[in-house]
Order: sequence, then C-alpha cells, then structure tokens
Amino acid sequence: MLQIPDQKLKELLVRDGVIKAEDFDAIANEAKRMAQSAANILIARNIINNTYFDSIVAEYYGVEKASLSGREIPNEIIHLLPEDLARQKRVIVFNKREDGTIDVAMEDPNNLETIDFLTQFLKTKIKPFLAGQEDLNKGFNLYGKKSSEDFKKIIEDNIKESLRLKVSGIQEAAAEVPIIAIVDNVMSYAISSRASDIHLEILEGEILVRYRVDGILHEIIRIPKEVHPALVARFKLLAGLKLDEHSKPQDGRFRYKVGQDSMDVRLAIMPTFYGEKVEMRLLAATERPLSLEELGMLEDTIAFVLENIKKTFGMVLVTGPTGSGKTTTLYSILNILNRPEVNIVTVEDPIEYDMKYINQTQINPASGITFASGLRAIVRQDPNIVLVGEIRDEETADISVQAALTGHLVLSSLHTNDAPTAVPRLIDMRIPAFLVAAVLNIIIAQRLVRRICVNCITSYELSDEMREVIKKQMTELKLILEGNLPKLLYKGVGCPICGFTGYKGRLAIYEVLNVNESIRKIIISENFSLDQLKEEARKNGMMTMFEDGLRKAERGMTTIEEILRVIKE
Repeated sequence: MLQIPDQKLKELLVRDGVIKAEDFDAIANEAKRMAQSAANILIARNIINNTYFDSIVAEYYGVEKASLSGREIPNEIIHLLPEDLARQKRVIVFNKREDGTIDVAMEDPNNLETIDFLTQFLKTKIKPFLAGQEDLNKGFNLYGKKSSEDFKKIIEDNIKESLRLKVSGIQEAAAEVPIIAIVDNVMSYAISSRASDIHLEILEGEILVRYRVDGILHEIIRIPKEVHPALVARFKLLAGLKLDEHSKPQDGRFRYKVGQDSMDVRLAIMPTFYGEKVEMRLLAATERPLSLEELGMLEDTIAFVLENIKKTFGMVLVTGPTGSGKTTTLYSILNILNRPEVNIVTVEDPIEYDMKYINQTQINPASGITFASGLRAIVRQDPNIVLVGEIRDEETADISVQAALTGHLVLSSLHTNDAPTAVPRLIDMRIPAFLVAAVLNIIIAQRLVRRICVNCITSYELSDEMREVIKKQMTELKLILEGNLPKLLYKGVGCPICGFTGYKGRLAIYEVLNVNESIRKIIISENFSLDQLKEEARKNGMMTMFEDGLRKAERGMTTIEEILRVIKE
C-alpha cells in the first residue's frame, strides 16, 4: 500500500473533517508501536475506507485513480505484460491509446524505476495511474481466468517429462524440474483462482486435484498416479517433513511467493487406502488483521462485542464448525485489544497470523506443549489477555475457566452449532454450571457465506416461491417474522472477475449471545433447559444467524440462497 507521510495525512484528514488532530496523533503513536502505518490503523478502525484513502493518495501524488472495478479490460491489452512481471511490479496494463501510449495502473505511480522498466519492456510511452488494492485484485483475477485447458496442458507436458525421466530416489524425483513445475502451477493457479484450500486426493488409478473457492470445492484436474510419490515428496520437502514416513499423519507449513505477494501454506498429509492425501490451507500474509466491519459484522453486533471485550476478566467464545472463520474473528478482536498497557499471550495450533507485540506460542505435543500445558505456562507469564486457540478437552476447559476467574480476559473457540449450545458443551466438559455462568461474557457463533460480486450485482423482486421458502425456514427455526420480508434482493449475474459464479469473497453471518444476569440465572437453574436459554436470549435481543443473514441479503452483501445453503449444512 502506497503511503503518505503522517504529517501530510493528518493535514488532509483534518481538512476533510474526518478526524481531530489530537486523535490522529494518538493513532500515529500507536501505529509506530505496532510497526504498522497510521493508514492501516485508520482503515482497520473504520475511520476511513480504502476508496477514500486511494483518493487522498492520488491527490497527494498528483496522479489519476485507475478505477478499474467497473471497466472492461480487453484480454489482449492486459496480457501485453506477463502475469509474473505484473505481480512483481504491482502493475496492471488496462488501456492502449490511439497514439500508442499505454495506460498502466500502478501501486506506486511515482516509482521511476518501474516506469522506466515498463517503457522499455512495452517499447512505448506509458501513463501511470494509481492502482488501489481492488484494481490490482481485478487485474490479477483476469490473469487467473486463463482457460483450464491451458493450465492442464502445462501440467500434462510436465507429467510426460517427469515420467520420461528415470530417477532412482524419491528425493531426487522431488527435485526434478518437471515435478517442481507441476507443484508451482498447482500453487499459482490456486492463488489466481482465490482458493482457500488445495486437496490432492489419491484414488485407485489417479490423483484428483480440487480447490476450495469461497467455501465450495471444485474439481480442477486429474493427474496420473505414477507421479504421486514425487509430488507428495516435493510438498514434504517444502514443509520440512519426513520423506520416508508414509504411515503416520504429518503437519507442516511453508511460505510460497507469487511476485511480491506471499502466501503462508499450512500443509497436512494423511495416509489413506490408496496412498497419502495432501491438504493445504492457503493463508494470505496480510499486513493487518481485518476489522470487525470487514468481517461482515453489522453495527449492533459490533456494539455487543466491543462492550464485552472491554471487560478485564471473563471469557469470550467464538463457536462454529471447522473453516467457519473463528480464528480470523479472534485475531480481529485481539487487534482491537492490542494496546501498550496490556500483555497478550496466546497458545495456538497452528499460529495462523504473525501479530506484532503479541506473544504467540505454537503447540507441539512432541515437546510436551499442548493446549493445557501451554495454558498453564501462560498464566505464569503475567498476562492480561489470553487466547486459547481451541477448547478441545476437559483439562483445557478447566484451566481456561480458572484463568477467566482470576482476573484474565480469555478468548477461545469451541465447536458448537450455535451460540446457546456452547453452555451445555462446557457443562459436558465437567465445568460446573455456576462457574460457566460466572465466567462467560459473550458467545459469538458464526458461519461463512459468499459475498455477491460487486462487479456484476443486480437486484430482483422477491418471488412468491422464495417468500414461502423463507417463511418455512423461519418456522423450522421457531422464529417469528417481525415486519415484512424485503421486497428487493440481490444477486451476481456472473462476470470474468468472479469466474461467472456471481460471488467473490466471503463474509460471516453471526449469532451473538450476551450473557447477562437473566441468562446466568437460567444457566445455574436446577432445571436447566437449552430451549429456555434460547428463549431468554431471544427476549434479550439475540438475533439468529439466519436473521443476520437475511439482513445482509437485504443490503446486497450476500444472497438468500447462500444463507439457506449455510444454515441447512
């Protein structure tokens, strides 16, 4: 992200009435402590947004904004510059004028070295424009939409070359150029496709490669089984795992670079009937955790969360199934709490994001570091705030509760279907009900839904058929319809930016249970009932995930079909 000197940024923001001078100074000082830019902090706290920041950057540097989001870029124009160079230089070629001048969107339009390189490479005069992150994303996505046939041809050519080579050892095979090329293409194509996970599944006669994009698995290619040992060995080499171990699961991680972009890859290998299965979780090495607004929280939900994380003790739980974004939400909360006057310590499996000025511990059972033992050690480190990646067993639950009772704010995650069910889950872990009632501050349940692509969004009237589907779902969830259903809903019609799916990116839908006195009385009641707890939570204003999703569908953030898909899973 191109930056503006703090003093000039302050002048522009104060001039526009966005912030007071003294408030900016406080944020600038905090940014220095956290080794971040003041702009990042301002965006994370929703004081300014990316669009506004791009505008004042363009004003400061005296250049025009590229504004590519609603613009068609011909395929022959964008490919005037190869993808690897575009990513390396952080530029997108988007227009060619009659006089031969080429318009280029640049992350840093004042970088004379890059301008000179592009002038020589393109052999013509160029005009630089400021590229915001959305502009770069659009361009890189267009590169990524090359046909699957091209991708398959690259893979097939390297498979033939790999099978032609006669290599004696598996380590030598993993280092051969064709195998490296296959791995690089699988990785780079996944990143271009915005995949969050890569699955290499060994079947009876072939390898199935699948990508998870915006939560949905897609089959990408099938590869001959003969290259499976070398492929798995290559991934093991990258992650520093044992090449000769085939009968036990192995976990590791490595960093993969595409141009100047880095991707942290969490790798898990599992023995299956036909051989080892490889699963990789792709985590962007971002500059900062997302703000609560960027996660998809609406104003009333944010107010509940902020009210409860201000407390100096107690427990904040985030619940949901695997892959529902719990860890991302916890990191966003940690980022809000990360201040000079508090000591934050975590125990995680794995550490997904490196956060400055937070003491993060990776569990390692081989070395005796489990969630329980790590948590015991943490409470001797004089922490104010403790993050436990996940409460998995009775011992971890007990130590977490004790920490929350003795003056620590404890953040953790739990696998439950909704927010109220976290209460009986803790009781099932042998935590006495009176302690559960005493320590819980707030329970946040969540699921991830796909965002509507902003490039091809359109509105439509709610049909009678869909109206009945919504009413039926509300009846099943024992919800009472308050007010009228929305007359207009939204969807993406499909475009090259979203791969003609109508969706691009994801956000969360939430259910927030604020644990107040009336809720505590029900928890400690001898005749505890989950239905009674849910009823009381509703009286206190708890909105279910379906209702939160319905609000977001009405605002054009996602579709009603997505909400129904996720709720019914």
